[in-house]
Amino acid sequence: MRRRGVTVLLGALLTTLLSIGVLGAPIPYVVLGPGPTVNTLGTNDGREVIQVSGRETSTSAGQLRMTTVGVQPTVKLRAAIVGWLSKDEAVVPRELVYPPGESQEEVEKRNAEDFQNSQSSAETAALVKLGYPVEVVVKEVAADGPAAGALKAGDVVTTVDGAKVTSASRLVELVRGKPAGTALTIGYVRDGAAGTATVTSRESDGRPRIGVVPDQRQPHPFTLKIDLKDIGGPSAGLMFALGIIDKLKPEDLTGGKIIAGTGTIDDEGRVGPIGGIAQKLVGAKKAGAKAFLVPADNCAEAVRNPQPGLPMLKVGSLDEALTALDTLRAGGEPTRC
Repeated sequence: MRRRGVTVLLGALLTTLLSIGVLGAPIPYVVLGPGPTVNTLGTNDGREVIQVSGRETSTSAGQLRMTTVGVQPTVKLRAAIVGWLSKDEAVVPRELVYPPGESQEEVEKRNAEDFQNSQSSAETAALVKLGYPVEVVVKEVAADGPAAGALKAGDVVTTVDGAKVTSASRLVELVRGKPAGTALTIGYVRDGAAGTATVTSRESDGRPRIGVVPDQRQPHPFTLKIDLKDIGGPSAGLMFALGIIDKLKPEDLTGGKIIAGTGTIDDEGRVGPIGGIAQKLVGAKKAGAKAFLVPADNCAEAVRNPQPGLPMLKVGSLDEALTALDTLRAGGEPTRC
């Protein structure tokens, strides 16, 4: 009897030790949780997030908070179980965050580049709304390309078949929007004089092209800088654009409230979807947000992961976001997810 008791005790001890070993073993998953939120109208680490020189700025009573997702890159079974049981976290396969063949350092470097690009597009889209249009300039004309002899370096391209060219990417879209071999009417300004040229697109690398390298500029009489460290990815674009507009216009976009949100943005002001919407909603709620701007393509997922008392406002563009905030300030009911 005593021997049997000792055997049971040793068995239990061995099982416990094995369980501890298994629970402490790393697994190919990561845990996603609410990351920090940052007020784009305020300061971070003692520095203004959006810095403007050469022009007076306004002060808002509320906040425009960008939201982030925290990633736990090395996960053991014990942490994964906790994450699976948590209503605020998600456990996903590691390859969804760190694709096979890419190191963690490479992914972080790409995220940092995406973050810089999101700032650039946010500035472009916001400045357009503030009355500083983009000028698309011909940087280079291929000597043997379709535009040779029709366009020159330094020309400002204004239209393609009557459609306005509002960014370098828009010029590419308009050219590629019609089959190779199409005769396109290109509007331009050269040395202050407007003109038009007919350029027939030609297929190259499987796509219609006109043989120019476009660049863009956006003259404005002040300097603008976004200063925020240790954040990655493109999802802060919308909130940066709104922050810039709020600082440079007398109107307080926030209406004195804490408004949180997320979404990529391009030079045309289009808002795109992001990852981790559920965790970002949690972070926004904890930060005291009274409304959350959700990219239209994320609405279905957001509706499945609501936070009590946090209205989710559907936006597909910078214009729609501004309209939603205008409506909110006026006491109306913005379009919701």
